Amino acid sequence: MPKLAEAEATAFVQWFRAAAPYIHAFRGKTFVVAFGGDALADGGFSGLIYDFNLLNSLGVRLVLVHGVRPQIVERLLAQGEEPQYVAGLRVTDADTLELVKDAVGSVRVDIESMLSVGLPNTPMAGAEIRVASGNFVTARPVGVVDGVDLQFTGEVRRIADSAINARLNAGEIVLLSPLGYSLTGEVFNLALEEVATAAAMALRADKLVFLLDRGDCRDAQGEHISQLTVAAAQRMLKGLPEGDLKLYLPHAIRACRHGVRRVHLLERTRDGALLMELFTHAGVGTMVSREAVENVRPARIEDVGGILSIIEPLEQEGVLVRRSRERLEQEIEQFFVDELDGRIVGCVALYPLAETRAAEMACLAVNPDFRRAGRGDALLDVAEDAALKQGLEQLYVLTTRTAHWFIERGFKPVTPDDLPAPRKALYNWQRRSKVLLKSLRDG
Repeated sequence: MPKLAEAEATAFVQWFRAAAPYIHAFRGKTFVVAFGGDALADGGFSGLIYDFNLLNSLGVRLVLVHGVRPQIVERLLAQGEEPQYVAGLRVTDADTLELVKDAVGSVRVDIESMLSVGLPNTPMAGAEIRVASGNFVTARPVGVVDGVDLQFTGEVRRIADSAINARLNAGEIVLLSPLGYSLTGEVFNLALEEVATAAAMALRADKLVFLLDRGDCRDAQGEHISQLTVAAAQRMLKGLPEGDLKLYLPHAIRACRHGVRRVHLLERTRDGALLMELFTHAGVGTMVSREAVENVRPARIEDVGGILSIIEPLEQEGVLVRRSRERLEQEIEQFFVDELDGRIVGCVALYPLAETRAAEMACLAVNPDFRRAGRGDALLDVAEDAALKQGLEQLYVLTTRTAHWFIERGFKPVTPDDLPAPRKALYNWQRRSKVLLKSLRDG
């Protein structure tokens, strides 16, 4: 067996360690992943199957929702018929419904067969995945739209969440098709995005993932958007051109408003996009959440480990003064942390100086992976606001490496002799830190 090159081995270890918190956090969580029928029409679907297998093996409770739009169109055209739409909804007459059922059956069997592969020397070796599908979706007819009866085109009435949870609890993957069944035994053609959204809401899923066939989420300047709040996504809808993003984004908004914690929009054609989005800090898609996923807040005792992971490398470089775990635990009430999706990515401490109207800001540090996202400024703002609320007027910083960063933010160089007496007495002349001062009364 060939030996890994040193650089490859180091990169692998770093990636695996970075992914470990997500692996732990995702175990036992429910993810709903939706993809269109185009996903089966190209050669990339086997990669997605491998990724589904990996998520299942890591203990993720996985619900897959597939579409069949291109398969239906292919069958209609083969019979010399054109698809008919009203207000974006397919008109499904009795003959078209038979084609829909045929397409759904064919696609579902193909997916189930691919999830059953267990050949040696493949990513599916020994998987033994069990797939559950059935009448989990109750539907009703859409009815008449713009004067046209859509006939067997339906909308979701109810998701059998208890039945689905029972299959998930048994370790099975649940596969939902874009068909629903009425209480009178009728079958209705549904939109995959509606089925996926309704399932995610009913199951209180931790994540809903839409795999887009074309395009991704970009702003007016063409820059990729990695995160959106529901409010920002709602504003963005108005200017979107026709396409996958305009189709799926309203469903992402609806899901977040009804209890789904995160919705991810990914470009399906990028190999490994699902894994990169879920198991890396930056991700490759767009995540929609009800509120901003980051939260600068006062630190708690359980944050000590996260703070240490950020400051210890800087202590080893001599950028920060060493603090023991015991000292951190004693001083935890002086700290604020920046929490991103459950992970501590930054911190800062504020120490009021006794018998003065001043404070020292210390230990401002941000994880290297997040230093270009404005988190240092957010932590600085929080420290300044906290000082003002305590009636303080001056903020000191002692630093050996980052003086210019603070100067750019309104701090001015002073000398150690300018420090208030309580802090001057503790100044480390061997370390020779530069002293900077900001007047909070000047804003």
